[in-house]
Amino acid sequence: MLPFRIFFCLLLLVVGASALTSYLVSHSIRSVMVTTMGAWLLLQVAYFASVLFLIWRSSRAQSGRQRAKRFDHCQEGRYQSQAYHEGDK
Repeated sequence: MLPFRIFFCLLLLVVGASALTSYLVSHSIRSVMVTTMGAWLLLQVAYFASVLFLIWRSSRAQSGRQRAKRFDHCQEGRYQSQAYHEGDK
């Protein structure tokens, strides 16, 4: 995972570059404020989506491990029952 200090520096870089570009194009402080707020909002949405993705991926991996564990348990039971029935003969 990305350390907070690096994340914060990248966040400031993106928002600062957005504000500077907006000011150089429009020469309007109002435009800079709207663009900066838009950049912050976009970054927040991307962060929220990435957290949801990580939660989804983790739950998929966990359910896959549980299915594999159940399958292994069923296979062990099948082999034990076959050995039991072969011993009866």
